Amino acid sequence: MKELEGRVGIVTGGSSGIGYAIANVLAENGAAVYVISRTGKVKDGIAPSAPGVTHLKGDVTDYNGMKRIVDEIAGKSGLDFLVNNAGITKKARAEVFPMDDFKHILDVDVTSLFALSQICYPYLKESKHKGRIINISSMAAHLGFSEVVPYCVSKSAVCGLTRGLAIEWANDNICVNSIAPGWFPSEMNKQVMTPERKAAILARMPVHAFGDTRDLGAMAKFLISDGATYITGQDFAVDGGALAYGF
Repeated sequence: MKELEGRVGIVTGGSSGIGYAIANVLAENGAAVYVISRTGKVKDGIAPSAPGVTHLKGDVTDYNGMKRIVDEIAGKSGLDFLVNNAGITKKARAEVFPMDDFKHILDVDVTSLFALSQICYPYLKESKHKGRIINISSMAAHLGFSEVVPYCVSKSAVCGLTRGLAIEWANDNICVNSIAPGWFPSEMNKQVMTPERKAAILARMPVHAFGDTRDLGAMAKFLISDGATYITGQDFAVDGGALAYGF
């Protein structure tokens, strides 16, 4: 029997990159995974998702729409986990960063996570496996990066959200944790990557290499497994040692 056999859950923003890899690893280990993204399908040029992954079209900031999707999924087979992965960023210096873009980043990266957690709460509370929420944070929750200040703000807020929900829902049969990826191949990283930034990033990591997104899937699998029922309120860095690296 596979480790996550019988579990049902949602991964947002899983048409490529980190969410795609997490969804595949969870499905390969027996979970039924519903991926919600703006396109409702794997991005062009990417291999089909693993058996057990179902793609659905949805906007994480459309809370009525998300409730309909969650109610439909959970109404059929319950709900055991939620991976809040969807996020956006934009590159610009702080003094000229458009306020509308700042607000939009917070809407997608923070407010939608809280709203979707609220929507999923009554179903996760009833999970026979113990409900799990995994929020995707970032190195930007712990380190300052130039030209993406609103993203740093949003990911710091994700860690606060994780801790707050973990404490409030600790006796409601739900564990809440977050994963802080280091530098992995993703469409979002490509938006802010320059040769100079790439060199600086690789120099900053002890392993001097970018990560494999499936490592993030392995961490998510552990946090959803029976071995993680006593872990809540934590942020787990999968970063090649970046946060531990001194001078």
